[in-house]
Amino acid sequence: MEFFIHQISDFGTALTNLALDPITYPYLICSVFLGIVFGALPGLTATLAVTILTGFFGNKFPLEQSLIALIGAYVGAIYGGSYPSILLNIPGTAASAATAMDGHPLAKKGRGGEALGMTTTASFIGTLIGTLFLLVFVWLLLMISKNIASPEKALLALFGILLSGTLMSKDLVLKGWISGLIGLAMAMVGLDPILSETRYVFGWSYLMSGFQVVPVLMGAFAVPQIMDGMRAAGSIGQKVDVGKIVPKVGTVLKRFPTIARSGVIGTGVGALPGVGEDVAGWVSYGVGKAVCKDGKDFGTGSINGLLSAEAANNAAIGGALIPLLVLGIPGSPPAAALLGALKINNVIPGPTIDPALIVHVVAILVMASFTMAIMGLLTARVFINVLRIPQTIFLPVVMVLTTIGSFSVGGGINDLYLMLAVGFVAYAMNKMDYPIAPLVIGVILGPLFDETFRRSLLISDGELSTFWTRPGAAILLSLNIALVLSQVPMVKRLFRKLSFSS
Repeated sequence: MEFFIHQISDFGTALTNLALDPITYPYLICSVFLGIVFGALPGLTATLAVTILTGFFGNKFPLEQSLIALIGAYVGAIYGGSYPSILLNIPGTAASAATAMDGHPLAKKGRGGEALGMTTTASFIGTLIGTLFLLVFVWLLLMISKNIASPEKALLALFGILLSGTLMSKDLVLKGWISGLIGLAMAMVGLDPILSETRYVFGWSYLMSGFQVVPVLMGAFAVPQIMDGMRAAGSIGQKVDVGKIVPKVGTVLKRFPTIARSGVIGTGVGALPGVGEDVAGWVSYGVGKAVCKDGKDFGTGSINGLLSAEAANNAAIGGALIPLLVLGIPGSPPAAALLGALKINNVIPGPTIDPALIVHVVAILVMASFTMAIMGLLTARVFINVLRIPQTIFLPVVMVLTTIGSFSVGGGINDLYLMLAVGFVAYAMNKMDYPIAPLVIGVILGPLFDETFRRSLLISDGELSTFWTRPGAAILLSLNIALVLSQVPMVKRLFRKLSFSS
């Protein structure tokens, strides 16, 4: 108990210092605004917003300021997707897809302002719930993770890659695993981390340092979205009159149980490595439909349905940061981009992470959630007008920013070649329904798997038994095997028969 009181005290100090620092507010306001714009414009995502800012900030700014900008954009973008979902029935991001189910019917009934106001409130409270869980549970997991050695780290990295491929595949899970293993193979390029010998560089000196994270992020997430957006170019929407937006306190209190339940669900789902805010929204929406008294009205304009989705996807932000900070495994694609930013700044998430950094991240999340709520309620009509910007104007600007961001990290033309090459490959993979996030997670987690796996074998004189004789490693190995077996058709059919027979 004394330990948690001490952590809360540290959090209070960090939040006070952040609030009293004048430089905090320009970074927060600009980044949250940018995030909402990226979330509001269909085709642009939270991942893209974080990725572009990663390229701009890199290691050229103090880590504190970089984190403010990246987390602010992350929070703003997940919330911003609700605008087109409610007003146009076009999800701005995948995370806001469930929001459209009841948000747009409400707008068609003339309750668009009410829907936007309640969405903003739910997003704000949901973010705070996820942040609270992050503050509490990350310390428990950190204490447990102190006993994690190389075998456990290798199996954790492999589990993160396999799990992201399993959960992000649209049809065949094999495609997700192939994507993740491609990323893992890309991570092997460059200097051997143990013997310092070159691998798979084919005489190209640029590859001696491996595939740089920022060009890979830009190419994998930004280029395909820009290409798709330009193909569907046109004006996104027309001016919409939404009426009063700021909700009444009594209405919020009446709906608070739904918001709280959805926030807890969103945090739990978001904490699963590689799942993401979109899954959190749908899971919470399904639970809400099952437990709410007006569940039968979900999909026809139910406020509870709207809140179930929107509180969960923002709460998933805090959940996604739990495995990121404790294990170095991102909980969602935007968190994967954030992991890339941390590594660029020589911050290695995991058991050895500086506790002060975690407290600082929590304080930034709180500040970003308040900024998002104020900006959302007071300037909603400004963001609604952003929806009218033609993609033919906006997307080329995004491409220029992406190019500058990718070039600025390494300062070489080869980074642009890498970005474009990865972008074209990712675009082709998208067309064949191969998920891209596992590839990026494979590139980011690959070096951890490579180094810890080989170090484990060196320490054990090549004995593979080191991966099952240690209790923690045995549990993680069992999880990896269970995950693979759970996707085998024969095993699936067996479980289906057992569930029907019971």
